[in-house]
Amino acid sequence: MSTSKTGKHGHAKVHLVGIDIFNGKKYEDICPSTHNMDVPHVKREDYQLTDISDDGYLTLMADNGDLREDLKIPDGDLGTQLRSDFDSGKELLCTVLKSCGEECVIAVKANTALDK
Repeated sequence: MSTSKTGKHGHAKVHLVGIDIFNGKKYEDICPSTHNMDVPHVKREDYQLTDISDDGYLTLMADNGDLREDLKIPDGDLGTQLRSDFDSGKELLCTVLKSCGEECVIAVKANTALDK
C-alpha cells in the first residue's frame, strides 16, 4: 500500500496491491484516501481428512464430529501430495480458508494429535 500527495484539484490517493488467497492472482486498486474500503473476513479451520471419493471430493470431519463432503481436491502439487499421503495411510489435517463465499483447502499436515 502506498499513498500519493494531493494534486492541484484532487485528493490524496492510496494505491493498494493484494494477492488473491485462493488462486494467487494479483489485484490492484487506486482510491481516494478519504474513502472507506471493504475488507474481507477470512476464516481458517482445520478438518481431519477421512476419505477421498472417486470423483475427487474430500470427506472432512470437524472438531465437533460434523462431516462435510463439498470440497474438491485442490489442483497442482498440493492435491497430488494430499492424494499420495492419504493413499499411503497417513492421518491428515486439511486447512480450509473461507472468505467471500469461497472455500478452498490451502494446506495439508500430518495429524500429530493421534500419536499422543
